[in-house]
Amino acid sequence: MLSAKSLFQEILDNDESFRLFCSIAAAGESQGGWENARIAALVPEESCALVPKIVRHGADEDKHGRIFNALLRKRGLRPVGVPRETDYTMLLERRGIGLAHQRLSREERLSERDVITYLAHSRVTEQRASEQMRLLSRHFADHPDLGRAVRMISNDEDNHLAYCHEELLRLAEAGHGRTIQRVLRACALAEIRVYRDVGLAVMSRMGGILGWSRARSAALAAGIHAVYAYERLGGWRRMVSLEPPARRDALGGPAVPSPEYA
Repeated sequence: MLSAKSLFQEILDNDESFRLFCSIAAAGESQGGWENARIAALVPEESCALVPKIVRHGADEDKHGRIFNALLRKRGLRPVGVPRETDYTMLLERRGIGLAHQRLSREERLSERDVITYLAHSRVTEQRASEQMRLLSRHFADHPDLGRAVRMISNDEDNHLAYCHEELLRLAEAGHGRTIQRVLRACALAEIRVYRDVGLAVMSRMGGILGWSRARSAALAAGIHAVYAYERLGGWRRMVSLEPPARRDALGGPAVPSPEYA
């Protein structure tokens, strides 16, 4: 029987599939850490109050990358190179979503519109991250190896999502509401396509490692396409709504290291 839990358990139980999973996750989180560090260094003067929160966001992402690498080391595994077709962050950038690495590599101050782009991009991608980590937490929160890591990352992702809601609402109240909604919509529609494509690429790689039958691979691909169809028809709207978060000032303090994985 196909289920999210049985599928991930199969990936977890095999060293090579687990190695690929953690390598992809670690690379994406580390990339997010670099991006947030560069954004914190380049924010315009009128957005300087955001700097500590952006720094905290980046520190959390770096921590997550270290956690996934530590999970690999615990099993005596080394990271592998991330296949280009599974690089979620860079595929989004190629679609013009978020702030390009070329832009962030320059020593030129960002504009307020750039800050909106960053927060809108984060609001969409953190929605996805929060949902994925809640799914893993539901099934593996008590796992002896993964449990503490999953719970910590899930809590961080919920904080990041709350932060994006709060800051975008503040900017909307300052008169940027239409711009925010336009950028959020474009980002969400691009993200669901990239998420579908990355999902298909990852499942293809995992199928090769785990020796899945054509029938099983086809069933998983059909499931990924069904999720995309739902999101394209209206599911994407959950990624663009804004509401006051239950967690206020979620990134208002310093990053909390994990004694197990830091």
